Amino acid sequence: MPENAAAAPAKRIEFEDPHAGLDNLQEAEVTRVRTLRGVWRWALVVATAATILLCINQQFSLRFFIDYTQLNTEYFYLLIALMLPFTFLIFPGSERAPLNRIPWYDLALAVATFAASIWLMLNVRKAAQYGWESDGAPRNVVIAGLVMWVMLMEALRRTGGWSLLLSVLPFTVYPLFAEASWLGPFRGSQLTLDQTTAYHVLSGESLLGIPIQAFADTVIGFLVFGTALMMTGAGKFFINLAFALCGTFRGGAAKVCIFASGLLGMMSGSIVSNVLTAGTMTIPVMKKSGFRASYAGAIEACASTGAVLAPPVMGATAFVIAQFLNISYAEVAVAAIIPAALYYVGLFMQVDSYAARHGLKGIPRAELPRVMDTIKNGWYYVFVIALLIVMLLYFKRESHAPFYATALLLVLNQIFSKESRWTLGTIGKFLEVNGRTFVELVGILAGCGLLIGAFSMTGVVSSLANDLLTLAGDNAFLLLVMCAFTSLILGLGLTTTACYIFLAILVAPALEKLGLNRMAVHMFIFYWGMLSSITPPVAIASFAAAGIAGSPAMKTGWESMWVGSIIYFIPFFFVLNPALVMQGPSPYLAGLGLMALAACGTLFICGGIQGYQAFVGDLRGAGALEWPLRVLLVIGGFVLATPGGGINPLSQLQVSLLGLAILAPTVLIALLLVRRQALVPNQLRAP
Repeated sequence: MPENAAAAPAKRIEFEDPHAGLDNLQEAEVTRVRTLRGVWRWALVVATAATILLCINQQFSLRFFIDYTQLNTEYFYLLIALMLPFTFLIFPGSERAPLNRIPWYDLALAVATFAASIWLMLNVRKAAQYGWESDGAPRNVVIAGLVMWVMLMEALRRTGGWSLLLSVLPFTVYPLFAEASWLGPFRGSQLTLDQTTAYHVLSGESLLGIPIQAFADTVIGFLVFGTALMMTGAGKFFINLAFALCGTFRGGAAKVCIFASGLLGMMSGSIVSNVLTAGTMTIPVMKKSGFRASYAGAIEACASTGAVLAPPVMGATAFVIAQFLNISYAEVAVAAIIPAALYYVGLFMQVDSYAARHGLKGIPRAELPRVMDTIKNGWYYVFVIALLIVMLLYFKRESHAPFYATALLLVLNQIFSKESRWTLGTIGKFLEVNGRTFVELVGILAGCGLLIGAFSMTGVVSSLANDLLTLAGDNAFLLLVMCAFTSLILGLGLTTTACYIFLAILVAPALEKLGLNRMAVHMFIFYWGMLSSITPPVAIASFAAAGIAGSPAMKTGWESMWVGSIIYFIPFFFVLNPALVMQGPSPYLAGLGLMALAACGTLFICGGIQGYQAFVGDLRGAGALEWPLRVLLVIGGFVLATPGGGINPLSQLQVSLLGLAILAPTVLIALLLVRRQALVPNQLRAP
């Protein structure tokens, strides 16, 4: 080999912007969509600009409408009129519908939706004045309401598929036959078609209820901020920072994946788009480092699933939780800190144990970006995110924070970035990407709002909660298991937001009646509803990652469950002790203590799952006792991580001592067997 070749420096890996070419931040995981062109694209751009301006006007009280104070309900209907019609233009009605043009019937549906929205907006002030949502709405308003009802159901089908429609539709018409004897515990007050329609479209409890209120008040601003980050090159900064900080560690490529996907997800709050962006960068590097394809896809799917768990920008469901609980979004974000940290710590430990067992090395430092160069090129992203967090947690200005952060980001980007500086064309693309995301969310949230209205008008929720308590025998653990199982089943067919709304109405009141903390209960059903992203047979995040990794979809799904197994336990932890979601007396001190115990327990859980225990070694060295030891490590780790007190009959001290009683002899035996096995080859090699 020539000397100059031997001395040639290693070529550094260059990572481009992972968001380049991404059209939208998906919520409904629908992939067959039209790309609007020509006049329709500009119509979407203008409607999106109007939506953002209306939101700014409403949140900052700028009084765009001179001498006219807009009611919240009128504002909501204006947003629906601007966004919902595009559902029929962007999402085709069937697999055979054309993608290169808009059929006449889709245009007709869009026009009907717009007309019904405007008519209801013009009448909603009178409805509030005369109480039309209860009874006596004029015939023309009822007809417009029926049109809106039908359009909402079709929008649900197009954005969420048949499973979402068939889950929601029966409940929206349920008030029409609520007194039927065959309904059993679901019996409630029955209404006429006119009464049901008027309540659905005019009251603040149904179409104009919690989901649309969350969208109009806070979701729009955070989506705008996430898209601005995406289109100013923040993805490239986060990816390079992750590689610079974690690339050299054992199994470094996978740890980079977890760190990078966590950073990107914190800003986007979307699982699938996170897989499609970060995954294109991280999965090939993981495969090159020695990870098998299905395992690389599973790690990316699990890391991206944390997108809806990690503050400051979580998924749309987090904003709906804030509306349900009538608290600030900042409180929800704070509650998610420890569970999200435990989840990512668990993933790191899983990857570390796997890499150690299989002898997977890190990436050479010479091939990685330099930390200081990366920070020098993207320091202002950190500054902007710090501003967002300060405004959320200190100033409590959650509706204003994303707009201020976006404005600062764009100013700094124009001054300091040459690569991602915006032009007029970029602004058009920015509005288009936001518009497609707005349309998708409005189609889902508006339709799901009718669920709340149906149960609200029939008064069945209270009696159903009592029936659930009777069925569970007032046993909190049994009710939690029932809730977890129901959440997982519903999550297989619904989006995370729709699943959460279902359970927040039906199951949460029963859990709250048992004395469980409200925040912990709502976070519990949120987490379990989200788990379908990595749980077969749906496992949409795993399947998306499998497509990038080139691995079998179902195999990647089962691997995802294995890698992300810790997330199936975490929701039970914070229900047992709400200090883990920053609730109760001395939540910060108690929360940190419980977090340390849970992290310690997770270390042993991951060691048992992967077959390599930190500070012990490869458990294959234990010979025939490998699997018994692994099972005991998982059991002992789970017991150690479990909070005591509350609904747990054992105190924290008793639980911790029980966990240590299982783990201490297990670790000692494993250590002796592994060390003895390591000595045998050395003795054989000795002269």
